[in-house]
Formats: sequence, C-alpha cells, structure tokens
Amino acid sequence: MSASKIPQVVLKSSSNQIKMPIIAFGTAAVTNNDGEITKAAVIEAIKSGYRHFDTALIYGSEEALGEAIEEALQLGLIQSRDELFITSKLWLTDNFPHLVLSGLQKSLQ
Repeated sequence: MSASKIPQVVLKSSSNQIKMPIIAFGTAAVTNNDGEITKAAVIEAIKSGYRHFDTALIYGSEEALGEAIEEALQLGLIQSRDELFITSKLWLTDNFPHLVLSGLQKSLQ
C-alpha cells in the first residue's frame, strides 16, 4: 500500500494545512499484548506505506509503537517522526476534567 494512495483529510491550523491519512493501522488486537509482535507489525506497516497509527493506553501497545517508530527512524524507513500521525484515546477512567492532563501524559510517555 503506497502512502500516496491512501485517502487523506486536510487538517487546518493557523499556520498551514497538513494532510493526514484517514486510514490508520490499529494496534488494539495484539495477542497477549506482546510488544515484540506489535513492534514487528508496526515496522511492516511502515514499510507498506502506513503513516497513521491508532493506539490507546488501555491497549498496552503504546510503548511498542514508540519502539517501532524509533527503529523505523534508525533503519531509514522514515526520515522524521513528523511523517507519522499517532491517534490515541483518553480512557473512560481519565475522562474527568481533573484527570485529563494526567491521562494524556501517561499516553505520551
């Protein structure tokens, strides 16, 4: 799957417009939360042209996704983290005004 063939949506900011692929590679359905399987799958997805990845703290895949991105950079599969879009979700237990920031910080780690 070539990255140029994936439909995109334009995200508008105050300074520019960014095209984000509307199809993301999901990381929720990994058997037994095996980080090595997730990491290998993400590397193959990047090789196949995926540039948008879906994750969540509850999936247990965020660390492996980060490791895969680091490896993809080292292998030269991508030149910069800026080439990728990462979609995560705030889980229900953190969906209260006083918990939002800490919930997001957990995902960003």
